[in-house]
Amino acid sequence: MGMFSEAVAVDCAPDGQPQSLVWAGRSYEVCAEPLRWYERRQWWAEDSRAPLGSGPGVVDHEIWRVQVLPAGSGTGNGKFQEPLTLDLTRHIRSGRWRLLRIHDALQPRTA
Repeated sequence: MGMFSEAVAVDCAPDGQPQSLVWAGRSYEVCAEPLRWYERRQWWAEDSRAPLGSGPGVVDHEIWRVQVLPAGSGTGNGKFQEPLTLDLTRHIRSGRWRLLRIHDALQPRTA
């Protein structure tokens, strides 16, 4: 599993659930029911402090675990692809999405 932070463009259903995304110039479609939870950020270790009375998104991060396939890779082509599992976070105030973790990623081969 790799962990980092990279911007992604995410399209959501009206209920806010991710449906598709563009990452590193490639389009992906969500192929399974996403999971959502919240993680506490380490606000005590950061330079900036949360303003008194701040609400959601300041202390907790919204995390979505999605399984995606490359867009247009449906089963009609006779090939089966393993879905890629990604953890995404959405910044509540700005609405921006970031890729946090990649699970089940194939390791690149070395010569």
